[in-house]
Amino acid sequence: MSVDAANALLRWYDSHQRRLPWRSGPGERPDPYRVWLSEVMLQQTTVAAVRPYFERFTRRWPTIEALAAADEADVMAAWAGLGYYARARNLIACARQVAAAGQFPEQEEALRALPGIGRYTAAAIAAIAFGRRAVAVDANVERVVARLFAVENPLPRGRVELHELADGITPDHRAGDFAQAMMDLGSTVCTPRAPSCEICPLVQICVARAEGRPADFPRKQAKAPKPRKQAIAYWLEHDGDVLLVRRPKRGMLGGMLGLPTGDWGMQAEIGDGAPAMTRWSEAGSVEHVFTHFALSVRLLCGNADTRRTGEIWWPAERLEEAGLPTLFAKLARRGLAWRSAA
Repeated sequence: MSVDAANALLRWYDSHQRRLPWRSGPGERPDPYRVWLSEVMLQQTTVAAVRPYFERFTRRWPTIEALAAADEADVMAAWAGLGYYARARNLIACARQVAAAGQFPEQEEALRALPGIGRYTAAAIAAIAFGRRAVAVDANVERVVARLFAVENPLPRGRVELHELADGITPDHRAGDFAQAMMDLGSTVCTPRAPSCEICPLVQICVARAEGRPADFPRKQAKAPKPRKQAIAYWLEHDGDVLLVRRPKRGMLGGMLGLPTGDWGMQAEIGDGAPAMTRWSEAGSVEHVFTHFALSVRLLCGNADTRRTGEIWWPAERLEEAGLPTLFAKLARRGLAWRSAA
């Protein structure tokens, strides 16, 4: 099946590959910087969400050396809204390490030693940027392989088996094209719901299709409900400016600008983490879901009589320029509504 699957898929890819800003054109040599940047951005994020961020990043920092020399706060602000902010911190660290070395390594093992590069990302870079035979298995590829072989072992336990099966159909030639073809097939044809089996280049060798149940795969274990945490955030205003804080580098939303908050826990008390003594007004709450928990945040708004040296005060009317992560952007919208009504 391996030769048949690879040849059929590559023929399909030659005619149906997606045009993406980080992909090299026919006959062009892939740019490892653009391949790496796109793969980091695409971790747990859709192509549609990544595209504008990638284009802005590469306009502002067109090379690994330019990104390595960038101010960390500027990179974090440019990343705001893309989520999973540890990726941005690792992005800067990796850029600086690669720039210091002079180039990206080509081998998977060496790539995995770089900050923020795991098994899949290393394989994708090795295959796409350097043409090395590597088995890049993301969620799209897992779905294709699970259906192709009707794998009953559920995720996440079945990932070892799926990787082994993907290895068995990965060819020695056109490694980068094959990796991208598998991703494209999963994204555009072998979709999670209502897969378009009638136009799939692998339909003749797909076991799940032959059994009439492609939508049953991949099998997944039931997820435990996410715990819910609470917090209080504070909109403190002085002469049209809003107090922002730089969050600690380690922890949730590390290194990002945000509104002051108390601890994130099972309960939240008014006054916990308050940045000043003032009369606080309720401005509603927002809900936000992180990977491992859901968070409910109440917003309290008030005015400050003075400012302290070293604090970050941002014009309320220009908060969109602060690069706030999504949680704090939601809270800022409530704060702006409060000041408009006051």
